[in-house]
Amino acid sequence: MELWNKLRSLDAYPKVNEDFYSRTLSGGLITIFSSIAILLLFFSEIRLYLYSATESKLTVDTSRGERLHINFDVTFPALPCSLVAIDTMDVSGEQHYDIRHDIIKKRIDQLGNVIESRKDGVGSHKIERPLQNHGGRLDHNEAYCGSCYGSEESDNQCCNTCDEVRDAYRKKGWALTNVESIDQVLKNRFVQRLKDEHGEGCNIHGFVDVNKVAGNFHFAPGKGLDHAFNFLQDMLNFQPENYNISHKINKLSFGKDFPGVINPLDGVEWKQEQTTGLTGMYQYFVKVVPTIYTDIRGRKIHSNQFSVTEHFREAIGLPRPPPGVYFFYEFSPIQVDFTEENTSLLHFLTNICAIIGGIFTVAGILDSFVYHGHRAIKKKMEIGKLG
Repeated sequence: MELWNKLRSLDAYPKVNEDFYSRTLSGGLITIFSSIAILLLFFSEIRLYLYSATESKLTVDTSRGERLHINFDVTFPALPCSLVAIDTMDVSGEQHYDIRHDIIKKRIDQLGNVIESRKDGVGSHKIERPLQNHGGRLDHNEAYCGSCYGSEESDNQCCNTCDEVRDAYRKKGWALTNVESIDQVLKNRFVQRLKDEHGEGCNIHGFVDVNKVAGNFHFAPGKGLDHAFNFLQDMLNFQPENYNISHKINKLSFGKDFPGVINPLDGVEWKQEQTTGLTGMYQYFVKVVPTIYTDIRGRKIHSNQFSVTEHFREAIGLPRPPPGVYFFYEFSPIQVDFTEENTSLLHFLTNICAIIGGIFTVAGILDSFVYHGHRAIKKKMEIGKLG
């Protein structure tokens, strides 16, 4: 019994007989509001415990020799698909012109409806610099004089059309084989395609694979057709500086998507002003930040975020800038690491105890202040009446 009495004397929570309780209206209201607050904060902690939080930190990017997929989906409402070429180059000297693999082009009308969709390189015609009668290829600003493929009667004879090549062969008494491969046939097909696509636009999407070094990629109607300028000018009055490079970037990302990523150029649209009638270079300067996202299961996604500024250079003065939409990118030496983490059970229980204890204590202090304040006011009022 003495042991039980000693334990009883250690009770830090002495009980008061219910006959001595004084329950008040203010105490009841404070109890209700404090209970609501406890419930709201309790469910908030439950949600934080069940769902992972993302922590971030900055480190130095130590990766080397990696490749990068640049994913894009861009719409040119006033530029035919046959005149949209994709080129890439970087500071290491790697260059790729008129890229066709992993790219899909969609011909669209003025309302944006799809006319035809094709993977670039399939059913498309790529023309090289036309073969001249002297045996070389057509140089820029050189008059076109097509080769007769050995059937010419003089050094000055030109065969600029398929019919002229056939006539020259007929005069020689030769049979013309493999007609599909001669320049004149290829050019005629290309010209016909341009005529068919007159007044159309183009949606182009896919990806390009580049080195993880500073560089640029661009959609440039001029770059992909430099080798055919004179020919196209003669046949179609082709003037690249007058092309409308209005565009809308439906999507642009550097690497894989990850939870919470924001690509600032998604949905961005630029319309060329028609006041001057001249096009130019629309330039995006992109700062790419390497990013690693680690989910709650430890799986890592190596990707990138980026910021961007833009500038338009109109085709005025000499030398005139090549028309097109250009993306110049460089990489930050700082890497961002995102890590999903769950709240530990011990931390969760500590927060729950802090919520209940804290609100209970504050409610008790508030109730005591209201109760004693009310009593003091009531006592003064009674003294005033007696006086």
